[in-house]
Amino acid sequence: MSALKAIAYKTAKKGKMNPVFCANVSLLRGVENDVFGRPGKRQVTVMSVEQWQLACQEINTDLEWLTRRANILIDGYQFSADDVGKVISIGDDVSLIITGETDPCAKMEIAHPGLEQALLPQWRGGVTCKVVTEGLIQVEDTVRIR
Repeated sequence: MSALKAIAYKTAKKGKMNPVFCANVSLLRGVENDVFGRPGKRQVTVMSVEQWQLACQEINTDLEWLTRRANILIDGYQFSADDVGKVISIGDDVSLIITGETDPCAKMEIAHPGLEQALLPQWRGGVTCKVVTEGLIQVEDTVRIR
């Protein structure tokens, strides 16, 4: 069983990430207050603790997860291409459908040399999702992927 370890949003495209303990996730806004929350394939981004740690180990550093600029951090799971179309359920209400891989971009290289390359293998950069059912999520909620 996986758990929700952290939540964050950004109010501007290149703005700083704002960590929160809980957040509403909606069909129209994704994670509340997030600039990229509008409906579409990349409404919410989800990343795995284990895959983030692998990327950091590869470049011999220990970066804060917010460096990746994802909305949701979970533990106990590693994403792959086989996950496209699967549903991530968080807590009692929220469901997200996995639409694809979150491709690492040049911002990762600016954050730390080698990070963009370290995120490329095995979907280490996480996944993009679309909101299916809305509700409130909070840190330590149970996460199920099916």
